[in-house]
Parts: sequence; C-alpha cells; structure tokens
Amino acid sequence: MPAILAADIGATHSRFAFFEGSESCKLNLVHSVWLPTKEAGSFLELLETLEAGELGLDHKKADLICLAAAGPVQRETYCQPPHISWDIDLERDLSERGPSLLINDFVAQAWACLSPVVDRAQSVLEGEADPRAAKAVIGAGTNLGHAALVPDGRGAWVPVASEGGHAAFAFFGDEERAYQAFLGKEQGDPYPIADTVVSGKGLSFVHQFLTGQKLEPPAVGEALDSYPDTLSWMARFYGRACRQWALQVVALGGVYIAGGVAAKLPVLVSHPEFAREFRLADPSNRILENIPVFLITDENSGLWGAAAAALERLEWHG
Repeated sequence: MPAILAADIGATHSRFAFFEGSESCKLNLVHSVWLPTKEAGSFLELLETLEAGELGLDHKKADLICLAAAGPVQRETYCQPPHISWDIDLERDLSERGPSLLINDFVAQAWACLSPVVDRAQSVLEGEADPRAAKAVIGAGTNLGHAALVPDGRGAWVPVASEGGHAAFAFFGDEERAYQAFLGKEQGDPYPIADTVVSGKGLSFVHQFLTGQKLEPPAVGEALDSYPDTLSWMARFYGRACRQWALQVVALGGVYIAGGVAAKLPVLVSHPEFAREFRLADPSNRILENIPVFLITDENSGLWGAAAAALERLEWHG
C-alpha cells in the first residue's frame, strides 16, 4: 500500500496528513495535524516544526509527498504564495525527503471532488448535474480560490487551476458602488478584487461598511444573527462569485463550494440571497436554472485532494 504525505499550505493554516492507499485505490487518512502558517519564518522552518511533532510518518519513507499551496505553481516544484512571506521550492527544501509534487490549493480542492469528501457534501441548491460536463470549484477562506474539473473525453477528469480571485469583482447599484469606493480607500487598490470581497476579510469589510464596527472575521461570524444586513450582503456577494465562475466554466456538472468561511458559516450559502443571486442571469441564458450547488464541509478537503492527486500520480507512473 502506498504511503502519502499530503499538505495544504494556506495563508492562515498549514494542514498535513498521512494517508495510506489500498489495493482497491481507496484512501485512508491515518493522522493529521494543523500548524499556523505565519508562525514559520520559511517553508523549511514549517517542515522542521512538522518533523518535531507526532504526525506518525518518516517523510523519507513516503512514496510521494504532495503539497497544495495557495498560489500559482510553476513546474510542479515552485510557488510564491501571494499572501505568505516565504516561497516553496521543492527542489531546494525537499530534495532529501523523498519524491514530491506541488499543486495549487484549489486544484487540490478539485481533486477532493473525486474523493470520499464529496460523498459527505451538503446540497445547497437542487439541480441535475450532467456527468459529462465540467464542474466548478470555488471557496472563500483567507482568500477566494477557484478551480475546475474538466472531462478528458475518456472517462477521466483534468483539474484546471485559476487565479480568478485576483480578478476585479463586479458591483451593481448605488449602495454597492459606495461600498466599492469604501474598499478602495481601505485597501488602497485601484479596484477591489474578488479575494477582498468574498473572503474572511471581506466579511469584516462589509460589516464595517454597514455598521461602522471594525471587527475580525471570527467576531463577525459569531454575531451574524444580530446583523441581518451583513449576512444578506455577504450571501449575495458569495452567490455572485459562484454564479460568475459557473458561467465562465459552463459548470453543468455542478458547483462545489469549499473553504473555511462557508464550512464555518453555512448560513452564507443557505441564505435566500445566495440562491437569488446565483440563479440571476440574462433571460437568454438558462443554464443556471438547473445547475446543482454543493457545500463541502470537511475542512480537510484540501488534504484529501492532495492525497488523491498523489495516488493518481503513483498509479500513472507505477
């Protein structure tokens, strides 16, 4: 049975897990651990903290180490995450720790949609998925991640990375344009991007705009029941982000929402404003009417996805 060390390196948390693969190509999560990303001064320092712990795997004995990182990946070995102060270079930092592979964090979330994680996903909006069509994967955490699963025409799937979170976010109406101006002043950016609007920090910004209270995202989340306008605005923005991505990849195979924000605050995607905004479209384009939307609630989904990518690579080259 192959032994896999999987990692999901995010701006806030870095998750690691030891998986075993079975002869029937199934994955079994043996043990996992979360570490605070920003407490490490480098990727190598993060690895040293991991090695000093009790994950339960000698890294040099892993058949493959697969890491998912929140940023664009080059040559499957290098990433400079835009929201982390250090880079990841497998050739520099993992050359003596066994075979390794680096993928984008939302490519890992796409792979997770082909793992047992998807069987536990919650239905957000009903619809009928076309098994031959692309699936959209999107999720808010520290930032807003995007990916897609595209059928290869031979019964398998190809995960496709995206940096859509860095694209400009669309605002409509006088109130939203006032919010856009507010974000411009707060951030000092020429235009607000999706990462700023639909994310943990986006929850704080919209709450500050509506109430004047400047709170950290967890504090806003804990008090959402007392602030219906904050909830309504954030649900609407989340629905809009999901709609835009679904249209861009023609996601007739369904939309899968991952990321810590919705996992912790599922009301953001169960709120009526999410559904209203998601189904809103040009009357001549009806594809949104029947696209199902699912919420992946397992916060280890990125680890499952990295492990699934590793298992596929081991089978491909085995």
